Amino acid sequence: MGFKDIFDDFLNRNRTRDGAAPEDVPAPDPFEEQEQEIFGRIENWRKYQDGFYRFLKHPLQVIMAEPATVLFISVPVALLLFIGGLASMVLSYGVSVLFTTTMIDDVFVFALLIAIVPLAILDLKESLRVSSIEASLPNFFRDVAGMNDSGMTLPHAIHMVSEGEYGSLTPHIRKLDTEMSWGVPFVEAIRRFGKAVNTPLAERSVDLIAHASSAGGDVSEVLRAAAHDAYEFFNLKSERKNGMMIYMIIVVMSFFVFLFVIGVLSSTFLTTMAEAGEAVAASGSSQAFIGTVDLFLYNRLFCHAALIQGFFSGLAAGVMGEGRALAGLKYSAIMVLIAWFAFRFFI
Repeated sequence: MGFKDIFDDFLNRNRTRDGAAPEDVPAPDPFEEQEQEIFGRIENWRKYQDGFYRFLKHPLQVIMAEPATVLFISVPVALLLFIGGLASMVLSYGVSVLFTTTMIDDVFVFALLIAIVPLAILDLKESLRVSSIEASLPNFFRDVAGMNDSGMTLPHAIHMVSEGEYGSLTPHIRKLDTEMSWGVPFVEAIRRFGKAVNTPLAERSVDLIAHASSAGGDVSEVLRAAAHDAYEFFNLKSERKNGMMIYMIIVVMSFFVFLFVIGVLSSTFLTTMAEAGEAVAASGSSQAFIGTVDLFLYNRLFCHAALIQGFFSGLAAGVMGEGRALAGLKYSAIMVLIAWFAFRFFI
């Protein structure tokens, strides 16, 4: 086979189904390939901005932004600790260890604290951030409106304001200034600002500003109205919290009164009854007393009651003080720890 035959065979193998020669097939456009690659990267970036993929790529960032997501880590760890501790105790000491000692109660308390303490800490941090933003938001809107009235353009006014200090709101204001300096329209930039701040008051104020600005209203008057609305909202929230403070104190004090009553009851009445029962049994008297008093059983029942009351009293305090049961987890964790400490070392 000569060189011509080899070349003809190569051409025949590369012909298309309709009989077109390879040179008739258009070459791929490098610009289209580059465009497809860019769009693919954009879609991949968008996929990791929401949902489970975002959690996989930025777990700490998602947990800090949404405190409830920490339960995906803390609850499995707590369950592993409880199940592992239970299995270890049963294998080492037998099933009777569950009824004759408080070891399983101790494991349960620490497992509960592991489950709720991270969420309580992150929720407290988020609550402080929201409070700082809500306190600074009226001042920000008022300052921008004042500078705009003095003759500054809106981008220049926001740039001047961004050099000030507004607590947790400062990074978002500087990001808003950067976007407007790049030519992003005010309505679009303020909507992004509200989405980034991610608080109910900010979303409400931004929605008011965006709709009024789109309708062609005076931006300064709109900002001033939003500042007034934000100021009233923050004041009402603060007044509600201050007004409910007395009820939170009552809930917490009732828990400590409960612990005090149980301590007195256990150290005086029940201890005396248990000693009297043992004395009658040791004397061999045929007269029945009131039966043997199991002091360990009563103390354990009282401990369980104190733990339950401490946990749910904390949730009630959170609902009364901040309107959210989740906000009461910090009180629940503290009161559960106090109850466990009191029964292990004092009662």
